Amino acid sequence: MLLPCEVAVKSLLPPTRAAIAKELITRHGFKQVEVAKLLGISQPAISLYNRKMRGKALDLEMDEEIKTLIVNMADALAENRLSQKSFISRFCEICKLARAKKLLCNMHKSLDPTFNIEKCEICKGEGIRCL
Repeated sequence: MLLPCEVAVKSLLPPTRAAIAKELITRHGFKQVEVAKLLGISQPAISLYNRKMRGKALDLEMDEEIKTLIVNMADALAENRLSQKSFISRFCEICKLARAKKLLCNMHKSLDPTFNIEKCEICKGEGIRCL
């Protein structure tokens, strides 16, 4: 049985990083090495995100609320006004929203065939807590 957080790590974290990297590179003019340092990952990972070879499990740009959170997070990173705690909190906020909108359900089902989407209430509503 997979936990929702495990599904998020596999299917939400990479697309979120990819979207943030895209914002930092295209809107803020950062180099891949700079973005990698800001996100705490390798430059080759940024390159894979940039070429859409990684981080494509979900298209987060389709959801305006999540897209706004990503843009705001990229802006804060670019302006060096994001503490580690705030960085983590913002990632969790994106995760909570994606889970509440049931964006991870199909991925959960593909990773765990025993998962019953129709009966699941775990990620629904205000009770989602990540930290």
